Amino acid sequence: MADILMLLASGAEGHAEPSVFGIDSYQWVALAMSVLIAVFIWKKVPGIITGGLDTKIAAIRAALDEAKTLRAEAEALRAEYAAKIASAEKDAEAMLAGAREEADAILAKAEADSEVMVARRQKMAEDKIAAAERAAIAEVKARAVTAAAAASKVLIAKAHDGKADKKLADEVIASL
Repeated sequence: MADILMLLASGAEGHAEPSVFGIDSYQWVALAMSVLIAVFIWKKVPGIITGGLDTKIAAIRAALDEAKTLRAEAEALRAEYAAKIASAEKDAEAMLAGAREEADAILAKAEADSEVMVARRQKMAEDKIAAAERAAIAEVKARAVTAAAAASKVLIAKAHDGKADKKLADEVIASL
């Protein structure tokens, strides 16, 4: 065992690293890295990288600001339509109250044929109220759908471009 260690130790002393112009290999590596870093700095690679990142950050901030604006607009529309629905319900209650008062007045005026007339008028008033409620709700829904479609159109137009189409097509082709 001692002989093997002596042999290995004597072999390591006789081995010489190659050198060119008196410069060892590790010095060549250091020189090459220094040249590479100098070329990067000369070509302004760090500036290009940070500029690209800054541009990306600005685009993301702009998208976030636009999303906040769209959300605020959507919340304002939602509040407006909620107020319209509440107003329509109040109007419906007022119409129902008016119909009941009218029915009571007719009942007091003519007892003989009032039962038939009261039932018919009350049904007509309730149908009118129901139709007014349906019309108000349909109008509110139509406006909400129009606003949502416009907002989604803007969002889809911004988020879905030719690159996204190409990526989607590549994924579908790859899955086949």
